[in-house]
Amino acid sequence: MKILVTGGAGFLGSHLCEAFISQGHSVVCVDNLISGSLTNIQHLLSDNKFQFINEDVSNRFKVNEGVDHILHFASPASPIDYYKFPIETLKTGSLGTFNVLDLAREKKATFLLASTSEVYGDPSQNPQKEDYWGNVNPVGPRSVYDEAKRFSEALTMAYHRRYGIDTKIARIFNTYGPGMRSGDGRAIPALVTQALNNKALTIFGDDSQTRSFCYVSDLIEGINKLMLSDISWPINLGNSEEFTILELAQKILEFTGAKSRLIFEPLPENDPKQRRPDLSNALKDLGWSPSVDLNQGLAETIKWFRKSAN
Repeated sequence: MKILVTGGAGFLGSHLCEAFISQGHSVVCVDNLISGSLTNIQHLLSDNKFQFINEDVSNRFKVNEGVDHILHFASPASPIDYYKFPIETLKTGSLGTFNVLDLAREKKATFLLASTSEVYGDPSQNPQKEDYWGNVNPVGPRSVYDEAKRFSEALTMAYHRRYGIDTKIARIFNTYGPGMRSGDGRAIPALVTQALNNKALTIFGDDSQTRSFCYVSDLIEGINKLMLSDISWPINLGNSEEFTILELAQKILEFTGAKSRLIFEPLPENDPKQRRPDLSNALKDLGWSPSVDLNQGLAETIKWFRKSAN
């Protein structure tokens, strides 16, 4: 198959490109490198089944050949990035989604949107089911990402209903693994980097905030199954094991052997206090559930960060 991945030089996008190439498919990677990096796809550039296009999806772009599947992963995806690039984040979720959906319509390709658990905001329901409409502050600092993704979902469903495009929506929960940037601001790379450098581990909020962490190989498998399915409604993809950030920090100290102290900082505005997916639809409709637990995933992630630091 010919598969186009926007944001293909980012953390998740590059893992997708690598997986599709390993499966024998041809891949077109579109990325403007605002938060992605050529380093993530360097090993693919010499493969004749891989093509890189340096382009901002907020602008219309052309792909001459036919395309079977389009996966729209372009967007800054960590608070540090979308706080730094708020307008770009909104344009990618709006104009970018229009452009990529129009390309899918032109190519008669299936379209998969990388949405996010952030559409649930600071949830009052735990775990979060797909029919929960969320608790999002539409004018807060995180809204540039949250509302961009909510708009992208609405736009995707409008194209599905109006034009009959075969669309999928993946609501992705906190994913981690090799290839993350040490400075992207998310909990695992931030805490691992601090521990490996014998610096104090920073925990935002008190010890009650929770997250559910999905290892990247599990997420990629779920995306692949969703891409090939006939499910048009949003599907949660993540790991339903829930941990406090304090528990996460303690595990990282154990795995790294660091003697770092813990410091607590105020919780950022509108930062979700709980995050845990209800995965019953993923299991029922896709036959998918994660298999890598946090201990396994952290061991592999820390090994990668140690190696990349050398």
